[in-house]
Amino acid sequence: MSRQALSDDRVTALVHDAAAAPSMHNAQPWRFRYLRHSRTFELRADFERTMPHADPDTRALHLGCAAALLNLRVAVAHEGLRPETVLLPDLADRALLARVRPTDGGEGERDLGALHPAIHRRHTSRHPFEEREIPDAVREALVAAARAEGATLTFPTGWHLRQVLELFREAEARNRTDRGSDQDLIRWTRGDAVSVGSAGEGVPRWAYGPRMRGGRAPMRDFAGSRPTAGREAADFEQSPQLALVSTVHDRREDWLRAGQAMERVLLLATLHGLSASFATQPLEWTDLRWPLRDPATGTGPTQVVLRLGYGPRGPATPRRDVSRVLDIRP
Repeated sequence: MSRQALSDDRVTALVHDAAAAPSMHNAQPWRFRYLRHSRTFELRADFERTMPHADPDTRALHLGCAAALLNLRVAVAHEGLRPETVLLPDLADRALLARVRPTDGGEGERDLGALHPAIHRRHTSRHPFEEREIPDAVREALVAAARAEGATLTFPTGWHLRQVLELFREAEARNRTDRGSDQDLIRWTRGDAVSVGSAGEGVPRWAYGPRMRGGRAPMRDFAGSRPTAGREAADFEQSPQLALVSTVHDRREDWLRAGQAMERVLLLATLHGLSASFATQPLEWTDLRWPLRDPATGTGPTQVVLRLGYGPRGPATPRRDVSRVLDIRP
């Protein structure tokens, strides 16, 4: 264990890094608690920030919280400490997702700490990417990053990619006529000039990206059915490069591992000059999620679909002030 409790300023800085993580519709469904007596961080789910329609089982909520957990581990490792992490330490407390105790001897966490420069550079990009292949060496590094967190990363090609894109088209068609999907978007987005960003949460209009005029990239239109005056249209990739994060099982612990793998992949991708966006539409429909997997490889359920490529880095989306998500106790 670290010889002394961290100062409040240090704790705040670490949580500031953790809270830069992505989450579905930028809902930021996490809370942190630092216990001075045990020198331990607790990551807690904020179930008031759920999406009843798109995420009824809170799987996506767990993924977002896990991404924040990975950022916290990276920030602790960057400080030269070792982030001793326990997932789901108290099953009687459903909101308690993980405990992280910074300890001395962080030299073995150099690979994790090296990701720190990417934490505040990583932003979701909803813009077109170039038709340029990601090099095999970079793909292999991203696969290894996911494996380090207990998940599998695959890049669908050929018939599997065509099947995945068809599932996205089906999900988009359903969403256009589904009132519940629109209600989730309305809560976490604003289509006018006054953005939810003023509250430090949600997806502001300036982060929607252009309307999709052509291409095959699986893009969600955050405007939904609402008109957005002055918004440009653009052609997206004809050959999108997608990456699937999968786990063996489909339990809460698996969701937490997948979310950490997702963020580790995104941070490493950022360091390699890649941009990324999320594609969650078929993951929100129970009957469409399982067919995303590649039956030829025997991978388990798909937890995350990422769109990767070379293109504009997205704008920074708003974050709640650390004082709203951090509680420091004796």
